[in-house]
Amino acid sequence: MAHMLGRQKIRDLILGIVLLIATMALLLFPKEAIEAGKTGLTLCYNVIIPSLFPFFVLSSLVVELGLSGYLGRALERVMRPLFNVPGCCASAVALGFVGGYPVGAQTAIHLYEKGSCTKEEAERLLSFCNNSGPAFILGVVGAGVFSNSKIGITLYFAHAAASICVGILFRFYHRSSGRHRGRPVQNRIEVTHFTAAFVNSIKSALNSALNICAFVVFFTVVLRLLFLSGVMGALAGALAAVFSPIGFTQEWAERFLTGVLEISSGVWSVSGTGSLSGRMSMAAFILGWAGISVHCQVLSFLGSSGLSPRSYLIGKLLHGVISAALVFAVTHIFSFQAPVSVYLADQVDAISSMEFSAAIAISVVAAWVVFLIFFFIAALTGRKKSGKRTASVISSMIK
Repeated sequence: MAHMLGRQKIRDLILGIVLLIATMALLLFPKEAIEAGKTGLTLCYNVIIPSLFPFFVLSSLVVELGLSGYLGRALERVMRPLFNVPGCCASAVALGFVGGYPVGAQTAIHLYEKGSCTKEEAERLLSFCNNSGPAFILGVVGAGVFSNSKIGITLYFAHAAASICVGILFRFYHRSSGRHRGRPVQNRIEVTHFTAAFVNSIKSALNSALNICAFVVFFTVVLRLLFLSGVMGALAGALAAVFSPIGFTQEWAERFLTGVLEISSGVWSVSGTGSLSGRMSMAAFILGWAGISVHCQVLSFLGSSGLSPRSYLIGKLLHGVISAALVFAVTHIFSFQAPVSVYLADQVDAISSMEFSAAIAISVVAAWVVFLIFFFIAALTGRKKSGKRTASVISSMIK
């Protein structure tokens, strides 16, 4: 008991010191903090909301309308032996690869709350279903950071392969605990009428988008203050001193720490100088790890679900390490070229000033394409399994 109280006092002391430093930084750099907050809000308005909101709606609809259940019947023979999760979890994996962070994690949590999988299966799923989307990796990282589409494609395939590797590794997670621990799985596919499901999905998507925007703005300000106050430089210097024998300079340490905190700023930081192999490997790690900002978003979704964040956090760390290792190996087999850019601020401004209409149009079209794919898979699977009976269930979803 005394040991626990001692740990709590140390934790409270550290938290108090951090809050004091944060307050002093806000007082010393009020103008810069406001500008950083505006940058974060602009990023949310022009990029985050239009790119993620349609996929949040889609993830809820797929679960509420029972499409994940029909998809599960078609993919049970793939998902169960490969990842030791039910076939319905394929919807979380697919949406995670298409929609980007944190759509996959939110879908996995919806599946668990709906009773489609057990607690252990949901935690296995969380370890690998939350991934960066192709638009971000191919567009922002490949074309924007490295100005090379081949690099973007390489990073995306390494990202996807590492995610699958993590999923295979976590198939043994709590395997001895048995399938029926935690929340019982509902074998019957529950279908919600489309009107009710659509309204609930819009409300849930709005709350999720606002939640994410809050973290994006917060970490945008935190990063700016860490650099202005010199804290980031001091931490990077200490890290570089420890790992200097392997050639880890302060510049690389700052890139690493930035990526550990926030994925967007982290990947943009590798557009500076340095070996291309190292920059690509660092970008791969940051994309796989996703950043504490994304982790906070996922943890907020976990809320009172009862799911442990341990498998998710360990999975993301493994994802980053495996992805970086794959990219490092590929760069030593094949040659890549990319121009070096030092205009990081201009690049960040360019991505944050994307047109809202263009971003949301692309996201809506992509979301509806994925939805239609799920719908037709459900219809085909249902027709093979139970003929007219399933057709009536499908029709009830659109009434």
